[in-house]
Amino acid sequence: MPHSPITTPSPTPRAAPRSKTDLFVSFSLLALQGFGGVLAVAQRELVDRKQWLTTEEFVEDWAVAQILPGPNVVNLSLMLGDRYFGWRGALAGVAGMLSFPLVLVLILAAAFAGVADNPQAQGALRGMGAVAAGLIIAAGLRLVPALKSNVMGLGACLALMAATFVAVALLRVPLIWVLLGLGGVGCIWAFRCLGHLAAKKEAS
Repeated sequence: MPHSPITTPSPTPRAAPRSKTDLFVSFSLLALQGFGGVLAVAQRELVDRKQWLTTEEFVEDWAVAQILPGPNVVNLSLMLGDRYFGWRGALAGVAGMLSFPLVLVLILAAAFAGVADNPQAQGALRGMGAVAAGLIIAAGLRLVPALKSNVMGLGACLALMAATFVAVALLRVPLIWVLLGLGGVGCIWAFRCLGHLAAKKEAS
């Protein structure tokens, strides 16, 4: 009796934006949700809901976006748009991040000007600031497991995170020196780990 050929299942296609319009609309909705807590919203939308990025990819892309000049999430939208649709996609992503929020911020600024000295308005702003800080901390904690696959190792990543917190929050070291100092140490350590990894692959 002839055996039927064994077929391997085709891999599930990777989720991706369907068009530049989809990219524009998605980043517009993301931007309209990101009142001070853009990291948390971006992680939920791009990783959990749309699955355009894995958690590890999001951590890596967000790290690059933080180093580049300008707002982090705008840099991320530019990077993703360029990845899928070239420079037109980059423009669509950035336009989505900036168009509607710009109009909304102008309206809110005009409305807030009349109540800026009101104690209730100032208290509301302080409350929103606390909520935004909580959102960012929660998103950061959710991304920690992705560091397990980092070439530097989880211990080194956590040590750099702790050193950065101490330098910025407690010692008030200017950000440029933190980037050059601890960022340089991280780059050297990652380069060293990559060299060891390459040597192990050659030996095996």
